[in-house]
Amino acid sequence: MSTPVPAGTLRPARTRTLHVESGGPAEITLHDRDRTRSFLLLHGGGGPATMTGFADLLAERTRSRVLLPTHPGFGGTPKADTLNHVTALAGAYVALLDQLDLQDVTLIGNSFGGWLAAEIALLRSPRVSGAVIINGVGIEVDGQPPTDVRGLTPAQLRAHSFHDPNKAPVPPNAGGNGPSPDVRAMVGYTGPTMSDPTLAGRLGDLRLPVHVLWGESDRIVTPAYGRAYAAAIPMATFTLLPRTGHLPQVETPEELLGALLDLGHRPFAAWKHS
Repeated sequence: MSTPVPAGTLRPARTRTLHVESGGPAEITLHDRDRTRSFLLLHGGGGPATMTGFADLLAERTRSRVLLPTHPGFGGTPKADTLNHVTALAGAYVALLDQLDLQDVTLIGNSFGGWLAAEIALLRSPRVSGAVIINGVGIEVDGQPPTDVRGLTPAQLRAHSFHDPNKAPVPPNAGGNGPSPDVRAMVGYTGPTMSDPTLAGRLGDLRLPVHVLWGESDRIVTPAYGRAYAAAIPMATFTLLPRTGHLPQVETPEELLGALLDLGHRPFAAWKHS
């Protein structure tokens, strides 16, 4: 693992709601940890809480500007009727980057957010310089379908998502059955299969550096699925993370950050020069 970058003094995180236009109006709630370099963190079906701790860690260690939006429809936020697929949401985020006038943005997406990061990168915004896909979904791989999380109890979901289920935070609806409201919001974008049969082929058009990271204990989407994801992207690097599952940013955040900054795995600082 790389030597940690010394932490700086953070400005207080700000929360604001922005209105963007991309095929129709969209409202995005954004948590902004302000630094000069920009990372856009894209959460999965567990909601923004699965990224909050890692957002703070990334901002502190890299002295970067870290943006953590809540996808419309998650956490009880409004969702426009036009946001009916992952590609539509990707367009809204490109409009958000334009509105914020950001440059050299690195996308970091986990699970559903990994698919979203890929779709944003495919839109070829000049504001995006690289992407990190962490245990992403979205492609179809023969014999490796994503687990249908809609029918899992909270205990089963923890067992599928974590190397050590005891490290899993207890969700607000831990005593209930069936998918959480955020999982239902995710399926509203992805459909029940959490995949797009065209995505793997379209990933061949990506011309950005992409780092694909995968927890070796993921039972939602397996490491074999992750290797197929990386193989579909011309400039991708694949890293398998030990002793972690579907949510490395929650279960092993220091190890995830170390993999992102490791000089042996295409450092962010070198991407703009490659």
